[in-house]
Amino acid sequence: MPIPFYRHDLGQEELDAVAEVLRGEILTTGDAVREFERRFAAYLQRRRAVGMSSATGGLHLMLTALGIGPGDEVITTPLSFIATATAIVQAGATPVFVDVEEDTGNLDASRIEAAITPRTRAIIPVHLYGQMVDMVAIKAIADHHGLEIIEDAAHCVEGARDGLRPGEASAGACFSFYATKNLSCGEGGAIATDRADLADSIALMSVHGMNKTAADRQRHGYSHWDMEVFGWKYNMSNIQAALLLPQFQRLDRKTEERRHLAVRYTELLAGIPGITLPVIRPGCDHAWHLFVIRSQAMARDAMVERLIEAKIGVAVNYRPIHLMRWFRDRWDYAPGDFPVAERWGDEVLSVPFYPGMGDQTVANVADCIRAMVNGTC
Repeated sequence: MPIPFYRHDLGQEELDAVAEVLRGEILTTGDAVREFERRFAAYLQRRRAVGMSSATGGLHLMLTALGIGPGDEVITTPLSFIATATAIVQAGATPVFVDVEEDTGNLDASRIEAAITPRTRAIIPVHLYGQMVDMVAIKAIADHHGLEIIEDAAHCVEGARDGLRPGEASAGACFSFYATKNLSCGEGGAIATDRADLADSIALMSVHGMNKTAADRQRHGYSHWDMEVFGWKYNMSNIQAALLLPQFQRLDRKTEERRHLAVRYTELLAGIPGITLPVIRPGCDHAWHLFVIRSQAMARDAMVERLIEAKIGVAVNYRPIHLMRWFRDRWDYAPGDFPVAERWGDEVLSVPFYPGMGDQTVANVADCIRAMVNGTC
């Protein structure tokens, strides 16, 4: 039977929660969203959370709420999903890339200060694949230079490092609940922060800057609303929140299962010539959103093709942002600009990884990779 790259585990509890919302009067932002925000903030041990339509929207509004825009520069990584950089462009600022660590793929904190200019306003580190970056080092740099930090934690709801959770050492963190994420509602996101003023500003901008929502008008009766600031349409709906809420009760169990699967993959892939895995730093509680390998044994794209032929689902996370056509055309990036990220982009491969896949499926994938490298398949 084919092995999918990902399979969600949403079921009857989520169906029941959505049915309850459908029996109500408010399908857009309402009580279910407020309950999700409360529980999400509590899970992360942050003071506030704001439900969003995507992590991209969260990054955009976080930058905007911090007053970062035209003429400003924001340091980030070239090894991420494109939204990390395009959100900076949406805010009117300029992304400035810094290369990544050879052994983790995460933003290399030791390279950040060389990229700081008088126009630098913020740093956006990405907790790639679920492993947090060195937030202690990045916060020290940011504090020294008076910069803001916005964490792209799209992969890292459950993660921690050096005793820090996402959003703890920064202005806030942005999360994704896309279809393949550990906590998922198909499309959706959130920001989490300890700064109430920032949360209030983002919540207002996420509903076009309107000071009354549909739920407010339904609850209290119609009264005129005003547009207090310029805003966008980035709010979360009650339907999305209903899909998310039941997942909190099994999130820890799913995290443990992911960790178990990661251990099994690591054991079974050990010793295959030319196959390497990202190093897990000491003091890191990995969220295990993705399990990736790097292939020096055979061309990555050839391995992708062979795995697909073997009916094993795969993905590439990620090809470097700076070599995407739009970024090359706009800023004249070229191969060699960020060589470590480019090596990752040429070699990295994400294999099937999701709760419920079981040890035997992990073994089947690992056996197939070993056979390909050994030339027996």
